[in-house]
Parts: sequence; structure tokens; C-alpha cells
Amino acid sequence: MKVLIYSKDYDTVKKSGVGKAIDHQIEALKLVGCDFTLDEKDDFDLVHINTILPGAVHFASKARKMGKKVVYHGHSTMEDFKNSFIFSNQIAPLFKKWLVYAYRKGDLVLTPTEYSKNILATYGLNRPIEVVSNGIDLDFWKKGPKDRENFYKKYGLNPEKKSIISVGLPIKRKGIDDFIRLAARMPEYEFVWFGKLDRALMSPEIKKEMEDRPDNFHAPGYVDSEDLREAYAGSNLYAFLTHEETEGIVLLEALATKAQILIRDIEIFEDGFVDGENIYKGRNLDDFERKIKGILEGHLANLSEVAYKKAKEKSIEKTGARLIELYERTMKNEINI
Repeated sequence: MKVLIYSKDYDTVKKSGVGKAIDHQIEALKLVGCDFTLDEKDDFDLVHINTILPGAVHFASKARKMGKKVVYHGHSTMEDFKNSFIFSNQIAPLFKKWLVYAYRKGDLVLTPTEYSKNILATYGLNRPIEVVSNGIDLDFWKKGPKDRENFYKKYGLNPEKKSIISVGLPIKRKGIDDFIRLAARMPEYEFVWFGKLDRALMSPEIKKEMEDRPDNFHAPGYVDSEDLREAYAGSNLYAFLTHEETEGIVLLEALATKAQILIRDIEIFEDGFVDGENIYKGRNLDDFERKIKGILEGHLANLSEVAYKKAKEKSIEKTGARLIELYERTMKNEINI
């Protein structure tokens, strides 16, 4: 069995979570010794498609006509498309129709969590849906001895202040508005947001928040994985204030670096994450402010070692083994709705 990881539109998505997922799949298949290619001109038995751009959807149709098996990865839902770009809420119903059209091209639909599987199950795809985590490379996301020094120096942070970071597109769904408001409430800390979006795609609300941001809020934009690793490991707290996710690769990264973590208390994190036991959760600005101060001032216990176990459950090796299992079952027509 030879697998094609469709990557013709990789450059378009490489700075997003979908791009990271493709990177993880490539690494996972290498680790488990799966025969794969990135060149659609090569011979292959099964194609794994991660994007919903027109070229990818067309290639899925072409592969089916060639008699190849198609695995379509459901990274996106209408629910996580809302509150993202300008006019995203207005066009969300059309986006859902496109998702359904694209995902029905697959013999199998993959999605990262049971939560996102339950959402896709309501779309009427009439396709089997299986769960496989995007996975995390535990060897890469490790703390280094100079991470804090490098992180503070690189972004001009005040070494006398503790720091909170977040990672993602600067959109409302990711919670950047709350992150900026927390920075204004707590000038005694440094706040750093990693992620970039063309200003033309930003909602008016987020543009205004960015323009009015306080001096202790920093926005370096998009950075590579090594810089991110330093930031997770060199900061004092990772705050994931997202309102909706299918998994959240950035959370896995933070868990793997043994960062202290605060997340929004939303449905996807109900399974496996318990407030005060293996992670901290908040529902609103007052919750977040109280938890941040409790964590950074040592009034709340450090849960980073306990939380790391969640990252170990989703190692990239386990993702590779799961992918091969699902590929083989798809080739044998063993997966049913």
C-alpha cells in the first residue's frame, strides 16, 4: 500500500493548523515506516487530503475516477469557521455546504476528536467518520536551558515581569479580544500573541481592539516552530482562550513543553481535562484574571507535570499507527458507516 499525502496547496495552508497537521502526518508515517509520497504524479493506492480548496476537492474526484481510495480529513466545521474572518458568520451556511460536498468525496472522513466527529455526524455526510489525533512530537517540544532568556530578549520583554502567551490567528474565535482586555487589566504582566492575519480579513471589532491595545501587549506575528517552542517553554503561562476547536494543535504543543496552561471552559475540553486537577479553566474575563494571578503568584498548584500526560497520550507515533490501521481498513473496505 502506497499513500499519497496531497500537498499541492501546502504553501497556502502551511502557517495554519491544517499545515501543521500535514507536517505531523508526514512525520508520523516516516516513524511507522509507511510507504508514502507527496507527488500526485507518483503511483499510489490511497490519497489522504487535508484541505478543502477547489484544487484538492477536484483531485479527490479525479482519484476516485482512477479507482483510488480517498481519505478526507475533516479539520474544519461550520462551527469553527464562525467568528473568524470578516463576513464569516454570514457565509457560514454556504461554507458548511462546501464542506459537505468536499468530505463526501472521501471513502473515509477523519477528524481529530470525538467532539468534532459528533459535529460532522450531524452534517449528513453518509460516510464513515473515524477519530485520529493530529498528534505531537514529544521529542521536539521540550524545554531548553536558555529558552526564557532567548524568549524575553527576542521580543523585548521586561525581564522583571512574568509573561503570558497565546498562539493562533488574531480572530475573535481564538479569543484575542479577551487576551487584549486581560493585558489592559493586568499591566504587571507581559502578554504576547503569536499569529498573523491580513488586516483586510480582520473583523472591524478586532481591528479596533488591536489599535487600542495596551503597551504590555505584543504581537510578533507568525513565527516558526523553534521560536514557538522557546515561547511556550520560556513564558510563565500559556492561555488558550479559544471559543471553538476541532482539537487545537497549539494546546498539544504547550502540553508537551510542560507549560502552565489556562484554557477556556468549552465543550471540546470537557473530555479529559478537569479544572484544578490536570489543567486550569475559566469561563469569562473575571475567571481568567483570577486564575492567571493565582497561577503566576503561586497560589494555585503547578499542574504542568500532570498535564504532560495528556500530550503523551497523543504522541506522533500513536498517530502514525492509527493512520496505518485506518488506511489498511479503508483499502479492504472494512470501515462502515
